[in-house]
Amino acid sequence: MRTYEAALGELAEIDPRIVVLTAENRAAIRGLPARLGDRFVEAGIAEQTLVGMSAGLALRGRIPVAHALATFLTMRPFEFIRTDVGIPGLPVKLVGSVPGFLSEANGPTHQALEDVALMRGIPGMRVFAPADEEDLLLGLPHIVADPAPWYVRFNTRRPVMAHAPFRLGRAEVVSEGTDAAILTYGALFEQGVEAARLLAAAGLSVALLNLRTLEPFDEEAVLAAARATGFLVTLEDHFERGGLYSIVCELLVRRRVAAEVLPVALPGRWFEPALFDDVLAAEGFRGDQIAARVRRSLSVRTRRNA
Repeated sequence: MRTYEAALGELAEIDPRIVVLTAENRAAIRGLPARLGDRFVEAGIAEQTLVGMSAGLALRGRIPVAHALATFLTMRPFEFIRTDVGIPGLPVKLVGSVPGFLSEANGPTHQALEDVALMRGIPGMRVFAPADEEDLLLGLPHIVADPAPWYVRFNTRRPVMAHAPFRLGRAEVVSEGTDAAILTYGALFEQGVEAARLLAAAGLSVALLNLRTLEPFDEEAVLAAARATGFLVTLEDHFERGGLYSIVCELLVRRRVAAEVLPVALPGRWFEPALFDDVLAAEGFRGDQIAARVRRSLSVRTRRNA
């Protein structure tokens, strides 16, 4: 399978405007300095400089693709992103590595659990959260070609299924259902697939949506799922506030669509540092744990509506 490094390198060779930058975050792009020469820029551990430099390059007609750890990329230079990139709407692509639970054994200082909330709060900033490496590679050419600024929740996990072609601002509808709809993005997509499988095995009709971009957001796909099921599950490795749960609730209120929403997210606290699979188990984000929560909630809903 092609890698992110190979795909980005190919895009850069086709389009000389692309400049790759990093703030001491070369793990996924180690081969690009030799391939791109002076179009590869190392800013050092200085994320404000990284973003300011990217804005300057964009003003000169370049397409900067800037890499740093997600927690530092979205928080340390936030004013620079808002003012230098967001307000003028420059085509800077910010790639945040190890977001959410992918931070694994790192403590709270390195856990990006509010990154979606921060980035979607900037007018004009777009957010791409691929389910895995295949999804990332499908979306990458569209994100690079789009004239808007983007934040990418970097994710190179192994895919558990083949994905549909990428369409900017459109969700991937994996399945449709009438009992519940699981809405998810990023690294927890795999757990959403497993939860949907277990619920289907229990006789429930479950929709599963890989949202892909949280801004622009596929409102119509989510509203269709809400109308079909009346019960939405938002699954994300992010704080409950400001992420997908907030986006969905805002949408339902604005469009006056009634549906129950079960958030599977972190309720305002950081997770205990551990390896990815152990974090899932400890925090209740494994597919079987999610399926159990959904079944309990549906049971309560059925009794309440009886």
